[in-house]
Amino acid sequence: MTMRRNFRQLLHASFKSEDTEEWLDIHFTRPVGLAIALACERLRIHPNTITIVSIFLGLGAGAMFYSTELWHNALGVLLLMLANFCDSADGQLARLTGQKTLIGRMLDGFSGDVWFFAIYLAIALRLWPQPIPFTELQWGPAAIVLCGVAGFLCHSPQSSLSDYYRQIHLFFLLGKEGSELDDSKTQRAIYDSLPRHGAFWARKFYYNYTNYCRSQERRTPAFQRFYAALRAKYPNAGDIPQSLRDDFRQGSLPLMKYANLLTFNSRAILIYVTCLLGVPYVYPLVEIVVFSLMYRHMHSTHEALCLRLTKKYC
Repeated sequence: MTMRRNFRQLLHASFKSEDTEEWLDIHFTRPVGLAIALACERLRIHPNTITIVSIFLGLGAGAMFYSTELWHNALGVLLLMLANFCDSADGQLARLTGQKTLIGRMLDGFSGDVWFFAIYLAIALRLWPQPIPFTELQWGPAAIVLCGVAGFLCHSPQSSLSDYYRQIHLFFLLGKEGSELDDSKTQRAIYDSLPRHGAFWARKFYYNYTNYCRSQERRTPAFQRFYAALRAKYPNAGDIPQSLRDDFRQGSLPLMKYANLLTFNSRAILIYVTCLLGVPYVYPLVEIVVFSLMYRHMHSTHEALCLRLTKKYC
């Protein structure tokens, strides 16, 4: 009974908030990830090792989705699920053992990019010799264009802004301690403070992370003005009135479902279904059309919320 209670306590502690957690993660991914993390803790396996394993699992999934064989695709589903479990486990193990490292942060961000790059490439190559539906033409280079647009022009900005909105929501809900809301100016200052020799990986990380933060800021001008006005009025984030926090949460909470839909689980399920049914082209099309509409709605609504709150409180 004690072990079971401790497992539940550890699992609950790994949730950032009920506002931002997905049902599938709460009831499936996180419990499996925690079980893996606890097993790895006993075996003294480093979190970075789990992350590296997840990278190879994701690459394997991509290779399996290239095939038109059903059992290969089923194996791809299993491999991508295992990669996602490992992605959950590495962070939980790092927190359990206090083994958080800069390399770990770099690998964690890199791993998901590798998975989806492999999957988009596999789908493009799989489609290449196949006929475009309702025509006698082959996909050919159009498959590369389709998957390139879906991956680089849609998936990447959608995921980064969804993550940003979740961190903003957590900032107003839990304060700075419960959020990873960073800004490019601070990250650039850290980069500039690092020595030019002997800190190659740290400089590489903070250079890329500065650009990542800057890309989020460029797309959210209304929030940037609102946030700047708040910081000027309340230099200590803890002094922000609860009424303002509650008002922001009320407007932001409905958008969290879109932020969650534009991350891993929805995309993974769509990949599973379309590849297993032999219609992988549906996935990038949904990415370009449906997910882009969700993204635009989420973005415009969030910006309108920030404009309203700026007028009301600042």
